[in-house]
Amino acid sequence: MTLIFGHRGYAAIYPENTMTSFKEALNAGADGLELDVQLSQDGELVVIHDPTVDRTTDGTGAVRELTLEQLKKLNAANHSKTVEFAGIPTLKEVMEWLVGTEMLLNIELKNTVYPYKGMEEKVIELIREFNMEERVILSSFNHYSLVYCHRIAPNIETAPLYSAGLYMPWVYAESIRAKSIHPKFRAAPNEIIEQCQQAGIAVRPYTVNRKGDMNRLFKLGCSAFITDDPDLAVRLRKEFETFH
Repeated sequence: MTLIFGHRGYAAIYPENTMTSFKEALNAGADGLELDVQLSQDGELVVIHDPTVDRTTDGTGAVRELTLEQLKKLNAANHSKTVEFAGIPTLKEVMEWLVGTEMLLNIELKNTVYPYKGMEEKVIELIREFNMEERVILSSFNHYSLVYCHRIAPNIETAPLYSAGLYMPWVYAESIRAKSIHPKFRAAPNEIIEQCQQAGIAVRPYTVNRKGDMNRLFKLGCSAFITDDPDLAVRLRKEFETFH
């Protein structure tokens, strides 16, 4: 069965990377969550996508230049039509809630624009604290960071993110000890997905929002995909399973 990961939660309708968005993804039937982490000025792991707070909140400034206390005062539902207020969660807050569910968790380390020193250790320490090693996938566009994560925690799955075509990505994944790959869905044609999975490398394309693309992945038996609209994906999967 192709698993469904809610991209930043249920980002199609709810404010991305907020507890509201994560809980609604669970309610929609998603099997897992995808979220982004960065470090605040005082070294706290916070869940937010951009290097600045400008797009997603009512504040301005770089995440790494704001303290957790300052970040907590911001409204991450500033542009939402569904929710009046949602705070920026810490990774710990998300995991405290998530541990009581059966959901998988894909943590994207946002350390490409700004390489947060010590981020990998902090994330892995938190995963171990909640005994979530078997339920977490660490992904990043910074593949050096993923190699480092594997060195310090070989039992936690890593998955390189990439957006352009990659030659024999299953060989590349094995070379950096990754058990899976997270390509942009346009960089994951059928034959690449099939060859990866035959080689034992899971494939979870992002960000898959159109029905035709979802159905293609269901037909292929793709490991999983990441979508802004988990409700649509779950409904299509039920239809697919009914007729196949």
